[in-house]
Amino acid sequence: MDLFEYQRKKNMKKESPLASRMRPKTLEQFIGQEHIIGKNTLLYRAIKADKLTSIILYGPPGTGKTTLAKIIANSTKSEFVQLNATTSGIKDIKETIETAKSLMGMTEKRTILFIDEIHRFNKSQQDALLPHVEDGTVIFIGATTENPYFEVNKALLSRSVIFELKHLTFENIKTIIKNSINDKEDGFGALKVKITKEAINFLADMANGDARAALNAVELAVLTTERNADGILCIDISTAQQCIQKRALNYEKNGDNHYDTISAFIKSMRGSDPDAAIYYLAKMLYAGEDIKFIARRIVICASEDIGNADPRALQVAVSAFDAVNMIGMPESRIILAQAAAYVASAPKSNSAILAIDKALKDVQNIQTSGVPNHLKDSHYKGAANLEHGIGYKYSHNYKNHYVKQQYLPDEVKNQKYYIPSENGYEKKIKQWLNFLKDE
Repeated sequence: MDLFEYQRKKNMKKESPLASRMRPKTLEQFIGQEHIIGKNTLLYRAIKADKLTSIILYGPPGTGKTTLAKIIANSTKSEFVQLNATTSGIKDIKETIETAKSLMGMTEKRTILFIDEIHRFNKSQQDALLPHVEDGTVIFIGATTENPYFEVNKALLSRSVIFELKHLTFENIKTIIKNSINDKEDGFGALKVKITKEAINFLADMANGDARAALNAVELAVLTTERNADGILCIDISTAQQCIQKRALNYEKNGDNHYDTISAFIKSMRGSDPDAAIYYLAKMLYAGEDIKFIARRIVICASEDIGNADPRALQVAVSAFDAVNMIGMPESRIILAQAAAYVASAPKSNSAILAIDKALKDVQNIQTSGVPNHLKDSHYKGAANLEHGIGYKYSHNYKNHYVKQQYLPDEVKNQKYYIPSENGYEKKIKQWLNFLKDE
């Protein structure tokens, strides 16, 4: 069979893309995710016994969420209905529910309702589904790339078991690629295709755990490669590199992985690991993250996690923020790297955030009599009649420009808000404050 004949038959049969055709049809064919569908796991037993309860499948793209749902469809005696949250609404839900009720009433046959991209449903749409999941009219299967604890109603969550799918391993992807080359029914086994070990390894690596990305690259390679003199389609490392030029990343700017990555970036800077901070910075830049967003996080970290342990950190961070506004990409990657490395390497102190949060709590919860009279403004006529400013001691008139006097309201006069750490420059601040108090 030559490429023309293959393509003609594909068009005649209206076949799906390779990634769709190669979906496993049984649990035994499924590759990866052994932690949730390995033999004797809860989900494996439930599917095999056709005793499924409502579940949510959560994980990155290309890890098998929809495939698992289709395997359930092939395995169950129940009616299986699929909706996509991007194209369906409350009307579709109601129609499905009415059909499910009729089917249950006439045949006692259950209905499994699979909703892909459930996170796309708004609250009212999810609420419309809830009572029918609760009373057993439908068994609900939801699939989402977003954290369901953020995107799915709590009531619906409480009635579902959540299964988290992981990125497929390097070896998983290699196996999937080889299967697609050898499978005569759904893959390219009917064609004379030879793929080098280097090409397989490259595609498996660049797919980054996403089977769909790997199979799309394989399909592009096969359909765009000329046969050699022996009539063989040879896919080498050069061809593979042309077919998948950028590593597949699970990173949406409003998605779960976005928040996980920025969280890891901040925690790496806080944890004084400049290498990790630079890595997560690179991941965000590679995915096209807003450089101003990144710069703002560095500025916040410089104050929240460093503060006066190194006051220059905030200066560096603010300068970086100003610079990326002026420069833009790609040069801003250097500026952000410099700032992130400095903040990650600087001595750490959270004294400033502890101080302000403690003070805010007291302001909220403790009623005071107000500013002490001797601190009140006295630069107006009649202030003396109110005893405002009387007794105030001007600090610069005293040794070391310091004099002991009460500044806090009476109700919180003994509170300590700012407690300098022993790190960096803050240690000197602490020593100076202690020296003044001992005078």
